Amino acid sequence: MKLYMHPVSTTSRPIRLLIAEKELPVEEEVVDILAGEHHQEPFASLNPTKLVPVLEDDGLVLTESQAILQYLADKFELHDLYPKDLKRRAVINERMDWFNTNFFREFGYGFCYPQLFPHHKRQTDEAHAKTIEWAAERAKAMFTVLDQHLIGDHQYTCGDTLTIADLSGSGMVSVGEVAQVDLSPYPNVQRWMANMKKLEHWDSVHEVLMGYKAAVAEQEFASL
Repeated sequence: MKLYMHPVSTTSRPIRLLIAEKELPVEEEVVDILAGEHHQEPFASLNPTKLVPVLEDDGLVLTESQAILQYLADKFELHDLYPKDLKRRAVINERMDWFNTNFFREFGYGFCYPQLFPHHKRQTDEAHAKTIEWAAERAKAMFTVLDQHLIGDHQYTCGDTLTIADLSGSGMVSVGEVAQVDLSPYPNVQRWMANMKKLEHWDSVHEVLMGYKAAVAEQEFASL
């Protein structure tokens, strides 16, 4: 079984964290997305979408991060992170979908990525500024939902036990550290992220991301 990934990738890091925490027998292969390797063969044929991560397992090819997390949890019977109970699993699936669509559409692709990556910059300065301004207001609304409704008084996003939804969601929220996002208005989110950072392999999995944070430390970012 092999995971094609890049260590800075938002969608790769949750899977790498699962593999590390549970010591899963998954080989990792770096696809250098910063050098455009994901657009070159043989990877481009493996995933025509030309994105990481990709999981290969005995003829099965999965190209979506959420599906990979769910598959690994089922394959290795990680019922603590992805229980068999239908209703509990439904909540986890819902949280993962919410992070991947509602939350990261605004926070990641609208607010953070245009400031962090040149290929996400809009065609004009005015369009670029308006994109970030538009997304900032909606990202704040999403953080309020996460803080007050999804986490609330609980330790994690689906209650008081860690699930694969937390691995997925924390990988997305952690992008904000690079963009110098202040989470103090969202104390429940801060507490949840502090819980995630207690995981044994959090620091090693996020080492490259933190290196990127240091590299752009002098850059000015819009406030959320």
